[in-house]
Amino acid sequence: MKWEGNRESSNVEDRRSGGGGGGGLGGLIGGKSIGIGTIVVALVGGMVFGINPLTILGMLTGGESPAQVQQAPAQGPPADDRMGKFVSTVLADTEDVWKDIFTKGGSTYREPQLVLFRGGTSTACGQGQAAMGPFYCPADQKVYIDLGFYETLQKKLGAPGDFAQAYVIAHEVGHHVQHQLGITGKMEQMRGRVSKAEYNGMSVRLELQADCFAGLWAHHAQRARSVLEQGDVEEAMNAAAKIGDDALQGSRGGAIVPESFTHGTSAQRARWFDTGLKTGSVKACDTFSAKQL
Repeated sequence: MKWEGNRESSNVEDRRSGGGGGGGLGGLIGGKSIGIGTIVVALVGGMVFGINPLTILGMLTGGESPAQVQQAPAQGPPADDRMGKFVSTVLADTEDVWKDIFTKGGSTYREPQLVLFRGGTSTACGQGQAAMGPFYCPADQKVYIDLGFYETLQKKLGAPGDFAQAYVIAHEVGHHVQHQLGITGKMEQMRGRVSKAEYNGMSVRLELQADCFAGLWAHHAQRARSVLEQGDVEEAMNAAAKIGDDALQGSRGGAIVPESFTHGTSAQRARWFDTGLKTGSVKACDTFSAKQL
């Protein structure tokens, strides 16, 4: 991926040196954390996969008000931190793409913050842990990433490459876009009104749309800045496939249970990323209206 020398975002907060900043007050919210990184729990913690994307490791309780968060002054990553620069550059690229799309649609894109942490950190959605992998918290509109996840992505999931890492960021930013569009809120209204299996099905569509939005970002970034190098698309498609529900359940040697899927199969995840990549269209990413996923 051609990223060096491109604009870096100022919306990156580095909590890796300790302290954590931005502490939640323990109360959890109705605006749920979302993240592809829940897969790490299955691989590292040995827990049963199938957690709803809005219910990470039992962190969340329904119907509560967002916790008030006391923010410490944000500090960006050090200037000589290559991974910090990479993350900041990818985030900046997503900002440019989504700002343009929202502007053309007659609305304003509110940029998310991206928080780098190590081990654990407080969020407006409760305590975040590295074992959750990357996740998005709608209550504070922040993406949280422990960069150790990238090592897991490469060594344990078999998905190496900088564009695979960029896909992870773009996917979580996709959840921020869903939050701004009101998609996440509408889905949350269905919690408790439908069966667990039905809600899991909605969760799959939410995650696949975020995959499609990640592909959409890549489409527009390539057209505007020619960021893709040979093999980059394959890296992202491979990463999407490696974190499919069927691949993860199968990797543990247990039965594959489609009713428990919350993120989609490997084929579905790769296909929807490819849909966004080829079309660059928000409308084409309407997984909720799709008859076939």
